[in-house]
Amino acid sequence: MPSTSYPMSERDLTGEHMKVAISGQDDFVQPYLEAALGDNLVQITPEILNEKMHLDVLLTSCDAVVLMNAHPPQSGAGRDDRTALLGMRDSARPILEAVERHGSLHLVLIGTLRVHPRPGPQDPYYSSQVSVVPRDIAAEGQLWVEERAIEHATEDAPVSVLRCSNVQGVRMNSDEGNGILHQFARDSIFGWLSVPGDGTHVKDFVHISDVIEVVMHILQNPPPTRETLCIGTGEGALMSDVAAIYQERTGSDPQFGNDDSHEVWGIVDAWEIEQRCGFKPSVTPAQMIDEAFKNAGI
Repeated sequence: MPSTSYPMSERDLTGEHMKVAISGQDDFVQPYLEAALGDNLVQITPEILNEKMHLDVLLTSCDAVVLMNAHPPQSGAGRDDRTALLGMRDSARPILEAVERHGSLHLVLIGTLRVHPRPGPQDPYYSSQVSVVPRDIAAEGQLWVEERAIEHATEDAPVSVLRCSNVQGVRMNSDEGNGILHQFARDSIFGWLSVPGDGTHVKDFVHISDVIEVVMHILQNPPPTRETLCIGTGEGALMSDVAAIYQERTGSDPQFGNDDSHEVWGIVDAWEIEQRCGFKPSVTPAQMIDEAFKNAGI
């Protein structure tokens, strides 16, 4: 179990008859979501996914389907490999087609902010209103799935597109820390920190428990037809300040200027999920750092 426990959503589905199916390959967010759903979870195995009739029968009992849409399927393809795009499209197509056949399922897609360009002076925040430009080939696959789903959204079959910021926490099934704050904690044991970029960029860190809080609310409160939401806290942490905290607590030496091409910089416009879900982050960046140190045994 994680070294530090933060409460999961109090908005659970206990006592309701809602059933939620989950498809995809994700080893961090997905296990937490499955645990939060409990007896309301319907698992879609690869065997069922490949059998149209079996998939349709399984989804008959469901009210919603969650598709993990952040990463290519486990094929060894990197995010800039063309096979990542093909893999994401092929793995999502059976679910998209099944939802279209069913006609009355709420489809929730969970992806990343890499479908957006990095925020700039004109659009300083990630939100549903800013331009969408895939940052790598895997993001092209994510966006293809999103656009295909939104195109077929109806009042009876609404679609929620959720794009997560820098999600931090401890993996449920391995006790390994997830996210750059945990990477810094592991690095600091050896006396140095590999800091991407020059330290002037900011990240919006959000804890896994808060991500699950938002997803659970969305599942219980589908949109009228379609929606796109960015999940983050709305607070930016300057990387030089974050590195300084680790340096002060461990004496480790920050090494700036490392590759930052795959990093998600910038801040989420959290007003949208506050209005939509009444969301307020329950875990602060300081608490996330404490969790990372504790998990690393420091």
